[in-house]
Amino acid sequence: MKQVFINKEPVELYKIIKFEGIRASGAEAKAAIADGNVKLNGEFETQKRKQIVAGDVIECDGETFQVQLEG
Repeated sequence: MKQVFINKEPVELYKIIKFEGIRASGAEAKAAIADGNVKLNGEFETQKRKQIVAGDVIECDGETFQVQLEG
């Protein structure tokens, strides 16, 4: 499981997918979420702007990421 560090919470789901390089752009990140390719805390998530906080676990493309708050 990879760690994703954010400096404030909440952060929108599609932004994490974009900034972690899972998808090349915000549009691709939003499409991946809308197409049902992303799980949040074990459940499929289709809300592109879902608010993510520290402790959340995101799964996409066979990779798992745990969100941590910096500082």
